[in-house]
Amino acid sequence: MQIKIVNTSGHELPAYETHASAGMDLRAHLSEPVVLKPLARAIIKTGLFIELPVGYEAQVRPRSGLAAKKGITVLNSPGTVDADYRGEIGVILVNLSAEDFTVENGERIAQLVIAKHERAEWMSVETLSETTRGAGGFGSTGTK
Repeated sequence: MQIKIVNTSGHELPAYETHASAGMDLRAHLSEPVVLKPLARAIIKTGLFIELPVGYEAQVRPRSGLAAKKGITVLNSPGTVDADYRGEIGVILVNLSAEDFTVENGERIAQLVIAKHERAEWMSVETLSETTRGAGGFGSTGTK
């Protein structure tokens, strides 16, 4: 699949790191470093603008290493870039650690996954079909 992209960042385009990778790393496009205090959040721009085909979205997800090692994650994970959005891709980063974290220009801050999606059409009814589970939610199937 080919996707049109405008790159104003000066950094390399997102790319798959391995043959079987689902995501491509996004890099920060900053004129100066951004310090995220503990529990602070900031929108970090990427300098990337994309044109997705209708029926696809781009999901902005955390990088597992950054989350595990530094406590930095994507606040609205996964963030969604819709096919009709033409603005710059931004990443809402949050610092869940107890230490300041500095985001540097060019740093890999998130990953982007291109995903196909369906559009739902609601069908209003009076009742739903019965299942074994029924209305059981949040932990209703047990822990083991």
